[in-house]
Amino acid sequence: MKIIAFGGSNSSNSINRKFAAYAASLFPEAETEVLDLNDFPMPLYSIDIEKEQGQPESSRRFLAKISEADLLIISLAENNSSFNVGFKNIFDWNSRIDPKQFQNKPMLLLATSPGKRGASSVLESGRTIFPFHGAQIQGVFSLPSYNENFNEQNGIINIELKENLLKIIHSLPILS
Repeated sequence: MKIIAFGGSNSSNSINRKFAAYAASLFPEAETEVLDLNDFPMPLYSIDIEKEQGQPESSRRFLAKISEADLLIISLAENNSSFNVGFKNIFDWNSRIDPKQFQNKPMLLLATSPGKRGASSVLESGRTIFPFHGAQIQGVFSLPSYNENFNEQNGIINIELKENLLKIIHSLPILS
């Protein structure tokens, strides 16, 4: 099984990219590739830029990565209760090339933030919107209070939260 994982953030030190990579590591038999949105630079989407310059090759490269996946793991960053601008820009460009940009791939949808709500607003947005774009969401999990519940050496350090994520992973239909 090939997993493509990424954080929905353009932060160079994205906690969501770290969380997506951690979740992918919980599939020990899988081949995993963790994408950094910064490796896919694109101009700010506008119809005028699309008419003048066409669609960016980096968007096509991103969609090609999605096509390689047997499972997508996306951890969404939340900015002002919505998608991070870096992710939203890629999402918008990709939708111009392929409205079903998630290509009917199974998806584990995650979110985390330093706050107690764990980016739950953007997670709900993704849960609602992504199926219209070809996502087959098979599991959803929010990690609240990232700095208190996660460290890079051990992953999720809150036992109850870790067990909840593992339960979701083990129940994914793709593993059946």
